[in-house]
Amino acid sequence: MRHDQEHQSIPNMVRTAARRFADAPALVDGDQRLSFRQLKDQMVQAVAATMALGIEPGDRVGLCAPNSVEWIVAALGIQGAGGIVVPLNTRFKAEELSYILRKSDAKALFAAASFLGNDYVAGLKRADPQLPALRTTVSLLGKRGEADLTWDEFLGLGADPAGAHEAIDRLTPDHVSDVMFTSGTTGHPKGVMLTHGQSLRAYGWMSCEYGFAPSDSFLVIPPFFHCFGYKAGWLASFLHGVTVIPMAVFDAGRALELIERERVSILLGPPTIFHDLLHHPGRPDRDLSSLRLSMTGGSTIPESLIRAMKKDLSFDIVLSAYGLTESTALVTTTRTGDTEETVARTTGRPLPDVEVRVTDPSGRRVPPDADGEIQVRGYNVTRGYWDDPEATAAAIDGDGWLRTGDVGHLDASGNLVIVDRKKDMYIVGGFNAYPAEIEKLLLGCEGIAQVAVVGVPDPRLGEVGCAFVVPAPGARPTEEDVVAWAREHMANFKVPRHVRFLDALPRNASLKVLKDDLRARYREGSADE
Repeated sequence: MRHDQEHQSIPNMVRTAARRFADAPALVDGDQRLSFRQLKDQMVQAVAATMALGIEPGDRVGLCAPNSVEWIVAALGIQGAGGIVVPLNTRFKAEELSYILRKSDAKALFAAASFLGNDYVAGLKRADPQLPALRTTVSLLGKRGEADLTWDEFLGLGADPAGAHEAIDRLTPDHVSDVMFTSGTTGHPKGVMLTHGQSLRAYGWMSCEYGFAPSDSFLVIPPFFHCFGYKAGWLASFLHGVTVIPMAVFDAGRALELIERERVSILLGPPTIFHDLLHHPGRPDRDLSSLRLSMTGGSTIPESLIRAMKKDLSFDIVLSAYGLTESTALVTTTRTGDTEETVARTTGRPLPDVEVRVTDPSGRRVPPDADGEIQVRGYNVTRGYWDDPEATAAAIDGDGWLRTGDVGHLDASGNLVIVDRKKDMYIVGGFNAYPAEIEKLLLGCEGIAQVAVVGVPDPRLGEVGCAFVVPAPGARPTEEDVVAWAREHMANFKVPRHVRFLDALPRNASLKVLKDDLRARYREGSADE
């Protein structure tokens, strides 16, 4: 039976997990250790407390906090009461948070009172004191700040477990579980509506395919406000009795310590996590033999990184995948048994019951190995953007095909190859240049640990590439070295005309490179020259 049909909703899945796994460890967060039975009990209390706050079915509730036990229990409490979780990026400023809360018409807010120097409720009260969500606020992580209730005071409201169970019983796979706002790299963020059934079905399949088992423990580093940390992280884990270890802020040394101490076996995340673990000076002194399974997303995954993850981080299995929020963040994935070359070069095949096609600008399918826009159709596609029918119609056509805005192709074996985002492409003298492809090639240059490429103005060619390079430890490549290597290994129009060196690439909380920041740095540097 499919997981959406078996479990009906995410909170009901947790009740099922409590029956199946009982006193096995569900969560380890610092000194907090909850069994599956204890997690279920806290969830039921949180559902009852959420109902006591006046949250009714369909109400949206903001949730702004780092990865933690409280984040998970708060989300389950909101969903169990029939509410819709609106996860908020903890790196956003008050004005950005206010926009999302107003756009979603959030009725309440759960937020950390102290994280990275932020009291989110206090900041919002200063920026937007009439914000409706501020009429009911709950603080997480121990401090009250300017919230109405502490976490313990909130849980104390949960005095009706029977009513909580009845509310969970009323949920179906078609109920909206969350509105995930996109990163907003091009204009205002848009709220992607996803249902309980979509997430349970997609990540139930993924976790079975990947071989999640009760003996596993999963250090969840990607943030919970992103599907990578939330759905591929704790949701997928609880389905199979996997112990979840939330990490609030990524620190390579701390992560290595946790891997050794908690015998972590699953670690998913973007390539930068594994790069930092590999190059941390304390790595050789840690016992990493428990590591078993990894999946890393993105289009720039060199084979050398996969080999190093297996050799130096002890992974048995390294996989790659592709998705976007509008597709429940899961479209394709490689499978166990695929070659390292397939994992590095492609993002694998579509999920069962999910279709992928590649089209030209007129909407016609292109042949295998020809680049075009990637489009997706299936149960995993969002039912639309919250309160934005025009954006929904622009993204999803009448036949249900989601226009991803990503460029790629399907190879002869049906594997999807991501070339780049449409918006990141630049044109060099009439030739389309795709930064992700160039970045992948540049990672083969000795002395380069990380690289990001952006298009910058050029008086003769219109645009050319500028490569922002983080050197490997101990390496000191020069601009001339990088350009000379590139001229030897790639077509001339792909060769970056400029190279800038950084200690670290600017990233958002999801660890995606902030390319607008890099373009701004180039402009500022050019103005100084």
